[in-house]
Amino acid sequence: MAQPTTTPARVCSNCDGFPTVRVTLGGRDRHGNLRTITVHCPACHGTGTRPARTAQLVGGRA
Repeated sequence: MAQPTTTPARVCSNCDGFPTVRVTLGGRDRHGNLRTITVHCPACHGTGTRPARTAQLVGGRA
């Protein structure tokens, strides 16, 4: 009996699946905490995946 196959994960090629990171700005605030900002991947908009490619007919009419 054949096993069902699963489609491979569509990991974003720009961020390799790490879509959101915190970047230290340097220095600390008056409470002693590090100043950081959150940055999202511009290609996948913070999801970590890319949409599946649609099949394109070669030479066919739409």
